[in-house]
Amino acid sequence: MMAASLLRRDKKSTAAHLKADLKRTDNSSGLRQLQELLDSVLHPERGSEPEALEWCKWLLAGGDGFDEFCRTVRSYDNATLCGLVWTANFVAYRCRTCGISPCMSLCAECFNNGDHTGHDFNMFRSQAGGACDCGDGNVMRESGFCSRHRLKTGENVPSVPRDLLLMSEMVLPRFIITIIQYLRDGYTEPESAADRDLQKVLQQLDLHISFLEELTKMGGAMRTVLTKILTNQQTFKELSMGQEENVYAKRNYEKYLSALKSSGLLSVEEKGTGAGATDTAAGAGEDQDGLQGVGQRKRVKLSSSTKDPSIMDTLKHKCFLEELLFWTIKYEFPQKMVTFLLNMLPDQDYKITFTKTFVQHYAFIMKTLMKSHESDTMSNRIVHISVQLFSNEELARHVTEECQLLDIMVTVLIYMMESCLIKSELQDEESNHHVVVNCGEALLKNNTYWPLVSDFINILSHQSVAKRFLEDQSLLLPWMSFVSFFQGMNLNKRELNEHVEFESQTYYAAFAAELEACAQPMWGLLTHCKVKETQEYTKTVVQYCLDTLQMWFDAIGFVDEPALNQLTFHLPLHRYYAMFLSKGVKCQGLDLDSLLPDQEMLMKIMVHPLQIQASLSEIHSNMWVRNGLQIKGQAMTYVQSHFCNSMIDPDIYLLQVCASRLDPDYFISSVFERFKVVDLLTMASQHQNAVLDSEQERPMLEGALTFLVILSSLRIHLGMSDDEILRAEMVSQLCMNDRTHSSLLDLIPENPNPKSGVVPGSCSFEEMLSAVADFKAPVFEPGGSMQQGMYTPKAEVWEKEFDPIMVILRTVYRRDVQSAMDRYSAFLKQSGIQTGNPWPPYKERTPLHPCYKGLVRLLHCKTLHIVIFTLLYKIWMDHQNMSEHVLCMVLYLIELGLDNPVQDDKVEEVSIEHCHDSWFPGTSLLSNLHHVINFVRVRVPETAPEVDGLFILPAYSPSVVSPQNLREAQVFSLVAERRRKFQEIINRSNHEASQAVRPKSSSSRWLPPGSPPQLVTEILEIGESMLSLLVKLHQKLSGKQNSLSLSWLAEVDPAHHAHGDGLTAIERILAKAATRSRHSKRCLQEICGKVCPPIPPKKNSPGDKKSMDKEERRQRARERQQKLLAEFASRQKSFMETAMDVESPETDAVMDMGSAEPLDSEVLYDCVICGQSGPSTEDRPTGLVVLLQASSVLGHRCRSDTPKRLPITDEEHIYPEDTCGATHDVRLSLMQRYFKDSSCLQSVSIGWDGGVYVQTCGHTLHIDCHKSYMESLRNDQVLQGFSVDKGEFTCPLCRQFANSVLPCRPGRGMETGAWHAPSNKSMSTLVKEVKDLQEQLGIFPVESNLSKEMESVIKDIKNTTQKKYMDYGKNPGSPDNDFLFMYSVARTNLELELVHRGGNLCSGGASAAAKRSCLNQLFHVLAMHMRLYSIDSAYNPWTRLTQINGQMYCDDERPEVPMLFRDVPSLLIIFILTMPQPLRKEHFTCVVKVLYSLQYTQALAALSVRFSREERLAWSKKNTPNSDKSWESLLCHMISELTKAKDVYDTNSEETLVLSSSVWSPQSIEFSLQQFCLPFLRLSCLLQHHLYGDSLPGCLVEEEFSLLAGCLGLAGSAQSSAACLEWNVNALDLISQWCSEEIYFVSGFLESLQSLLGQDPQWAAPRLLHLPDNYNTIFQYYHRKSCTSCGKTPKDPALCLVCGAFVCLKGQCCKQQGVCECVLHSQHCGAATGIFLLINASVIIIIRGHRFCLWGSVYLDAHGEEDRDLRRGKPLYLCEERYRVLEQQWVSHTFDHINKRWGPHYNGL
Repeated sequence: MMAASLLRRDKKSTAAHLKADLKRTDNSSGLRQLQELLDSVLHPERGSEPEALEWCKWLLAGGDGFDEFCRTVRSYDNATLCGLVWTANFVAYRCRTCGISPCMSLCAECFNNGDHTGHDFNMFRSQAGGACDCGDGNVMRESGFCSRHRLKTGENVPSVPRDLLLMSEMVLPRFIITIIQYLRDGYTEPESAADRDLQKVLQQLDLHISFLEELTKMGGAMRTVLTKILTNQQTFKELSMGQEENVYAKRNYEKYLSALKSSGLLSVEEKGTGAGATDTAAGAGEDQDGLQGVGQRKRVKLSSSTKDPSIMDTLKHKCFLEELLFWTIKYEFPQKMVTFLLNMLPDQDYKITFTKTFVQHYAFIMKTLMKSHESDTMSNRIVHISVQLFSNEELARHVTEECQLLDIMVTVLIYMMESCLIKSELQDEESNHHVVVNCGEALLKNNTYWPLVSDFINILSHQSVAKRFLEDQSLLLPWMSFVSFFQGMNLNKRELNEHVEFESQTYYAAFAAELEACAQPMWGLLTHCKVKETQEYTKTVVQYCLDTLQMWFDAIGFVDEPALNQLTFHLPLHRYYAMFLSKGVKCQGLDLDSLLPDQEMLMKIMVHPLQIQASLSEIHSNMWVRNGLQIKGQAMTYVQSHFCNSMIDPDIYLLQVCASRLDPDYFISSVFERFKVVDLLTMASQHQNAVLDSEQERPMLEGALTFLVILSSLRIHLGMSDDEILRAEMVSQLCMNDRTHSSLLDLIPENPNPKSGVVPGSCSFEEMLSAVADFKAPVFEPGGSMQQGMYTPKAEVWEKEFDPIMVILRTVYRRDVQSAMDRYSAFLKQSGIQTGNPWPPYKERTPLHPCYKGLVRLLHCKTLHIVIFTLLYKIWMDHQNMSEHVLCMVLYLIELGLDNPVQDDKVEEVSIEHCHDSWFPGTSLLSNLHHVINFVRVRVPETAPEVDGLFILPAYSPSVVSPQNLREAQVFSLVAERRRKFQEIINRSNHEASQAVRPKSSSSRWLPPGSPPQLVTEILEIGESMLSLLVKLHQKLSGKQNSLSLSWLAEVDPAHHAHGDGLTAIERILAKAATRSRHSKRCLQEICGKVCPPIPPKKNSPGDKKSMDKEERRQRARERQQKLLAEFASRQKSFMETAMDVESPETDAVMDMGSAEPLDSEVLYDCVICGQSGPSTEDRPTGLVVLLQASSVLGHRCRSDTPKRLPITDEEHIYPEDTCGATHDVRLSLMQRYFKDSSCLQSVSIGWDGGVYVQTCGHTLHIDCHKSYMESLRNDQVLQGFSVDKGEFTCPLCRQFANSVLPCRPGRGMETGAWHAPSNKSMSTLVKEVKDLQEQLGIFPVESNLSKEMESVIKDIKNTTQKKYMDYGKNPGSPDNDFLFMYSVARTNLELELVHRGGNLCSGGASAAAKRSCLNQLFHVLAMHMRLYSIDSAYNPWTRLTQINGQMYCDDERPEVPMLFRDVPSLLIIFILTMPQPLRKEHFTCVVKVLYSLQYTQALAALSVRFSREERLAWSKKNTPNSDKSWESLLCHMISELTKAKDVYDTNSEETLVLSSSVWSPQSIEFSLQQFCLPFLRLSCLLQHHLYGDSLPGCLVEEEFSLLAGCLGLAGSAQSSAACLEWNVNALDLISQWCSEEIYFVSGFLESLQSLLGQDPQWAAPRLLHLPDNYNTIFQYYHRKSCTSCGKTPKDPALCLVCGAFVCLKGQCCKQQGVCECVLHSQHCGAATGIFLLINASVIIIIRGHRFCLWGSVYLDAHGEEDRDLRRGKPLYLCEERYRVLEQQWVSHTFDHINKRWGPHYNGL
């Protein structure tokens, strides 16, 4: 009842009244009233209406206005943190110099208000959202705080008066419970409701939650109140369950309980009753799909190992905050709720409670995430919250201790992965008990586990947390079993028969999972194991790794041999073990042996990593080609820079450890067996290989040897310091290619502490870079392609540090190795060290860490020496499948052995019974080098050449050879060796195993079923040692008999042979051997003494020879082809350079027509299609290849030379009114107001905006050839970058873009001969002749092919520009309009050529533009077309220019345009084009002279308008010599004539006076008259140059006027402009007549008159806008600016660089008739050419007609690189050269030629 009466009163007084009641000490009545009021206002069933919010606002404010209340509360804000929360795509900053946590971020405001000069910062687009850390000392250093948060604001803020927030404390709990009740009501389970629309419920709540968000922004005081309410358990109890009598609340609470239950969660009360703790909904219900056995069993095992089985399935809510979070999760993290929860974080108490709540709900969050359909969005929102909580070390430690955060995370991770386990098929498919994750599942494919892993990595980066993890066995054990889920995932089986149907792409998921879920946590843990004190951790982890590995071997049923044709790249357990071993030895001083298992375990551990290395070789040998491209993808990813240090590096290190501890013979034979090349290692010239095809043998052998070299020479984990590693990585990347700074950063593997965005010691990165590389600044090539700033290796790096082995290890593409070698040999050539074809240089290695000394034994074992000996012999004997690379690697291995002698120098006694299988007496390479081997026993096919001549041992008969022969003949079976070794080891450990060890009998290797010929045993006589073979190879390579003389040994010095080819390498090895052992030296001298040619085998069968020849022939053919291709490429390149070089004179251009031809001969043209040469004729015309394009460049010219500035504040603007185009438009429309339309249209030129510009590449073709060429293009379905239907094509010769053909006029080229003859006729005669010529009627041309083509070109020209740029007349489409458009095309082209020549003719004839000019041909086409319109003689301006006639034409309704208003250059072009062609030069000169008088008179008129009244008076009274050749008299006459009309000068009010404050001196008058006439003279001169081929001499700028006047035959002297005048009637009378025309009409329009008279014809060169130096200023102003037309902030804002317009790129909002705004603007502003800067990407796009292209960026960072899409966010600075190039391409209209990548934009930009 009372509530109703309260509701009726107005809100303000009610609020004030209630507040007063509540302030009393006895406030019970106030409380009751308030509760009742709230019951009715906030009744949840009434829905969320604005009314309720209004009430809340008034109540909170307690009678004041709400805004007033907000201000008051803000004044008590005591927060010291910024805490601004942002969502995805927000632009924020990160400063690594100031950050303590790598996740630190700042909002733009705090960043700009702090001082970060010289820091390592970048701008980034937030992916998941974030919050500003300014003011938080846990996350960043205080020095980086901004000016606002640097002050500890808390101290000086007054304390909050109690009654200010009194109402808030009362009202808000009710408000929040209302929200919660809504959420309870609105929620439906996904199963129950088909149309489950959670969004709808959230929309209704939108206002409420926004209101809460508003409250959090009121500052610290209000946040404190909210925290109290949200965390108060008592209030929650009272309100959440609902009181007894409130039915609604009860029902609502039950909904909440059922939601808990259906989530598979129990509230704690139920737990006690024992309701299903054994089998919660989450436990069993989800594993029913096929994995029952596995999943079930796993889960049981795991839950027993976690501390508290209830982690996954209990939740109880004790306060509003907890339930709010629960619903936030249920509703899948709505953005508004997330922002509200985060906005509260600056409050410390809230932060702690909220973090605990979050951790408590963690498992539930992840379960919800797994079920969500929008997992991406949800992941981002989760991380948005968690990164704020877990980046703070103190908080992370606190929840780890109190809430068992680590247990929760590990358990949840395991739970998550268990949902997608499958049985592993590795090794033994039937009895394999191991389970692995299935990479095809959505969980892995979509990276759904990402938020969880990311949080885990984040908390492991805190030392205190990581230590807890490493100490706690109950965490390490489950973690290891988690890692083992990934061990052996994504198994590949080699396809042997047909190609796979479907290439699975699951490998992405597998590699990502291993990197993120296994490797990154591992690196996180490793960062905390750096010092001796942490030894124990390493030992524990290593022990757990070994145990888990042993379990894994058991589970997959592994004995000793890996399964054939299986490959997995994923062995995270091996890699954990390897990395902790390496860290322990490197940083913690542990002894390696104490961490290693027994020999048997080492043999097992070695198998799988070795399998991967062999498989890499198989993949590159095309043995896996039937598995599709994806297998190559896997091989590349495995070595790629982001993965290599978590994958291939640990694998190789582990193999190095195994090699250093196992028996070297066993290891070496394992390697060759894994690489499947055992059968190849025989002395026989033929063999059978059971497993490889012959073309795979060579690459596999190369692979095996290269692997051995890498294994024995790589030192990354064996003793290199971090700096040395960084240097080696950097050098190897730079040697492959020059690199930009950012790609280097990307390519060099970080020492990944996953969170460090920094390469180890990033300061040293820069120092190291400057030590090994030189910076090449970005340059421009003539083709216009943009170069970035590159780093290239210094010379001494090539000389001393180039390491091909490191390059091979790090190359993703095999071609990079070749590229490195090419660059190396180029360097050697250039520096004159060596010219031939160099071999990879040998590089000395850093010494091994003492722990790994055993690795050297690999190089000193008999097995390897036998292999080396065999290979040297085979290469010398030219056996098949040997290659230079094999020899190179063999020599490398010998050299490594010589450089790393074995430590123990015990002399090995060789017992005789051992001798039957040992070729060599000992193991030291140095002594074995000179050991001679006489006989070798080989097994060969019966057909082999060796079989004749020697006695035979059938393979199966017992040996019948006499004993002494047996001693000599060496038999060598790698496989048997290896088996024996393995046997010995196993027997030592357990006797029973020996039966199980040989599942495959060793003979099965040797006799494949159905093997073709029978194998027989042969004994070969060899009688060589390794040394003698080396010497013989030296002869063979050098092609000389005695290439090594005895004297050579005497003066040898190994250091001298650092670079060179195979000869050098052999010499270096022999020299080393000789210097290190006297015996070797002696043997060498003997060998060199009795040098003999190589003996081929006893009898070479012809077949063998043939196959050899065939191989060689193939090789030669290949080389020939390479050579041809290279030659062709270089030819093409040089052609492209000449064709594309914009500045170079074009040799083949047709434009040099007037050159050395006889005067009367016809011009011959070459057709570039049919190649014939001939004249252009009427019926078979030839044409020039031209590109027609509309251009507004001229229209964008301004008066001033300085370009307009791009506005970067709201105060700055650009005014377009002062441009050339705008001025001309105004002038024309003014004239049309007063004068006759047809006359107006002949008094001006149009085409300043949207004029048609014609340019050519200078090549000609027959027009009929061109038509058939177009037909063929039309039928060619290849996607070209141009549209054939629009007539576009590329020149068949130079491939330049074109769209039309301009017919060449038959006959002579330039008007030569008679037409040039100087005339002595008087001026008046000439004037008369010109008049007669004009009155000849236009002769209609005869209908011919030529005339048809000319018409079609005219049509093309008209279609090039838009309608609005052609119709200026009152009645569109009239002949006058057409006439105007035609002569304006000529004007546009002349004006543009002037602009291209730099705005004047001082540079003379040679200019780039001239070579591409086709004005001569264009003139003839236009002239032919314009002769069709004859000018009515009555209106012919010529008469008014040359005769004085009294009467005026006033018969029309409107007068003609007075002469003084007419545009003189336009008249010139009209006259020339309408007179019969070809025109005699004397007539041309006559026209120019007459028009010059008019131009001069206009100059005087314009000048007089600019005088002040006094000056005019002074000049008109001056007594001047009365001459028509002095400007004084003319000016004086002019002023007096114009003064006759009283009003002409009267409007000279104040503003003109300001203009002319300077006093005019005679010199300044002369100068300004010259400047006024110059544009006309330049144009006439240019026209004369094109019509008559007159040369244009160069000159100084000061002399330009007199020089041009001379060229045009105006008889002038250098001093005076008036001296050039030549009148054919009385000058003063003519001037009077012109003035009177004007005065006659003056009465009506005075202002217009002055603007028409005083128009200055000079314009500055066209410029693009002036851009600010730092890109950030543009970005900050424009990226949030709202669009002028639609008012929204564009998603992709863009700026027009011509006029500064701000437009939406691709915005649907500003579309008109299906055309997007950028395209529209390009049509409006540039006649279909637009240059736009994309604000969010820093790149420039060019729109040309229907195509567009990405031009590149004019902003580069400090390393000379672009940053497209601002991905790196480094500061960018304007590159002046690039901007100049852009401007130059715009002005010269060469975008189409220089930029190659064009695509259609379909109006969508």
